[in-house]
Amino acid sequence: MARELLGKYLVHRHYSLIRTNKKIVKKCKDVAVVITEMEAYDGFKDKASQAFRGKTEHNKIMFGEAGTIYVYFTYGMHWMLNIVTGPKDYPAAVLIRGAGEYDGPAKLTKALKIDKRLNNKTLGKKTGLWIEERGMKILPRQIKKATRVGIRYAAEWANKKYRFILKKEL
Repeated sequence: MARELLGKYLVHRHYSLIRTNKKIVKKCKDVAVVITEMEAYDGFKDKASQAFRGKTEHNKIMFGEAGTIYVYFTYGMHWMLNIVTGPKDYPAAVLIRGAGEYDGPAKLTKALKIDKRLNNKTLGKKTGLWIEERGMKILPRQIKKATRVGIRYAAEWANKKYRFILKKEL
């Protein structure tokens, strides 16, 4: 799934309140960015996955339905945006590491104002976060496979090439 999402658009609908002439107006704006980098986490055996040690209150969303948004806080300062990809009760998810001009998962969530309010919701326009296919065709040679970032603790799983990057020369 991580590979398949490259070149798709991540869309987030922002709402803001604007005060004009003693009246408050709710404005809506959709922000769409091309997904350029993904990282996969696959099940119980993946030592880099938050679900490696089993189901907890923190990771229980990974055990839900595919298409569920999993947003968690890390390092006491950053939100991470994941999409559950496995069948129910099988903890697999993809971390969106980069999209558009935002290189890095924390920069992405900050720029798109993504936080815990989206956690455990289903991707879709009703939720305000969805993925669109806009006709971009990605060839296998345009995808770089790399090891995941920041998981040295995961032993042999740290060397798995579960990170997928859309090469810049499109």
